[in-house]
Amino acid sequence: MKIPNIFKKLRAALIIIPVVLLSLLTSSYVDSFFEISKNLDIFITLFKELNLYYVDETQPGNLVEKGIDGMLESLDPYTTYIPETDIEDYRFMTTGQYGGIGALIRTKDSLVVVAEPYEGSPALKAGLLAGDEILEVNGKSTVGKSTGDISSVLKGQPQTEVKVKVRRFGVDKPIDVTVVREEIQIKSVPYSNMLNNEVGYVNLSSFTDNCSKDVSDAIIELKAKGMKKLVLDLRGNPGGLLNEAVALSNLFVTKGELIVSTKGKVKEWNKDYKAAQTPLDKDMPLVVLVNSGSASASEIVSGVIQDLDRGVIIGQRTFGKGLVQTTRPLSYNSQLKVTTAKYYIPSGRCIQALDYSNRNEDGSVGKVPDSLITLYHTQAGRTVYDGGGINPDVKVEPLRLSDIAFSLGLKMLYFDFATEYRHKHKEIAAVGDFKVDDALLKEFQAWLETKDFDYTTDSEKVLEKLKEVAEEEKYFKRIETEFAALESKVHHNKTKDMEEFKDEIKELLRGEIVSRYYHQKGRIEAMLENDVDIKKALEILANADEYKRILTDTSSK
Repeated sequence: MKIPNIFKKLRAALIIIPVVLLSLLTSSYVDSFFEISKNLDIFITLFKELNLYYVDETQPGNLVEKGIDGMLESLDPYTTYIPETDIEDYRFMTTGQYGGIGALIRTKDSLVVVAEPYEGSPALKAGLLAGDEILEVNGKSTVGKSTGDISSVLKGQPQTEVKVKVRRFGVDKPIDVTVVREEIQIKSVPYSNMLNNEVGYVNLSSFTDNCSKDVSDAIIELKAKGMKKLVLDLRGNPGGLLNEAVALSNLFVTKGELIVSTKGKVKEWNKDYKAAQTPLDKDMPLVVLVNSGSASASEIVSGVIQDLDRGVIIGQRTFGKGLVQTTRPLSYNSQLKVTTAKYYIPSGRCIQALDYSNRNEDGSVGKVPDSLITLYHTQAGRTVYDGGGINPDVKVEPLRLSDIAFSLGLKMLYFDFATEYRHKHKEIAAVGDFKVDDALLKEFQAWLETKDFDYTTDSEKVLEKLKEVAEEEKYFKRIETEFAALESKVHHNKTKDMEEFKDEIKELLRGEIVSRYYHQKGRIEAMLENDVDIKKALEILANADEYKRILTDTSSK
């Protein structure tokens, strides 16, 4: 009975394929036309035979999508197929907009919980709080559902209602909450403020539509407060729109300056992007913060600032994504996001770190080898290199969390304590005045004693591996006594660890508690106080001679 349906789909495919072939014939792929048409024909006949004769019922749509995914996996991770069902998610990635309730959700002990309602969001207006466990959405149980499943039903057209049943700490019965969805615009600049009397700070989380205007507005506002120097934070910013990276760079560099060039196989698409507008401020001392999570558009901006000696880059080496994607429309409202070019910043370098065109024998992707890394120079003659992200002018080692501090976060114990704290304390002092003192830390420790909490340190993991290998090789009997002595010294003590690493535990706990009252802005403000990158930025901006020396030092040639 299903054969006619399959033939209908095949007939539709056969109508589409000649059009595809014709477009290929008129493109630069003429020489390989026979190879393309032959393999398309093989694919169509295989697909038909498989659906007609495979022993069990097949799902043609799933088969094709898996085939597409497998084909694209052989290229790079940024070339992806976007089915019609995922278009809204893609729109959110590029615009920061979606229809929904405006809250982050996450899994906790097989439940989906509200992690953080956005400030001013429909979720917050309706009374949802961080820590609320979502039991039902529109009358349907959430048991066994993923965050993706729940997110898809919470999203929807603005001005429509979604009914959510939640369990809240300290409340005996589940609560029914009706949320009216709105058009949600995730702020590209979640926080900006003065760090001291003359240094301003702007945090940019993503390169979505109009983010350059958001940064410009923040800078203008900070200048009105007396800002004379700026710290632009691109740490953890995964990138986004190329045109926004160009526009943001243009805020700081002279009109007409080359910002970035794109070069690919289709020569007609190669393009130079120059600063088209008068800059907002081309002289103000500038520090850009980056880390390994700064990618793509973040690397264009930080690379431009470095190549033109416009400011000092501080932090850790960036991710190394120098590839440009273009979205191409496909049939049935689907799209292909395809890598079409590499980008090159003003010095002429491309910062792409992984070479997807030359895979290893096992299919893995290696970094650009040292032998192919090329030396370039900034406008002032400073040495820079391609092939591996943006190397900061001033490197700052990231703080590595202790095992106990990390485990407390991984097991959401800061989160749970903050949920209970919020229930007991309806308000707290301003962010700058609220501290986790020793008394509150002891309260947290006592609370932990009621929880089933333990962890394994890296040292303990290494010892366990040593024991495993020694036993396999039948050497363990020889070292058993020494091993036991070493194990007793290395084995962690929760009480001692809590005392030794209390400062970082206090800081993480403070950030979580503050976020319950002051949301994302509060969390960022709290975490900045002991931020090592911020401290280094303030140190350099306070020393005009050192700032100038960094931007003019050509001694590393």
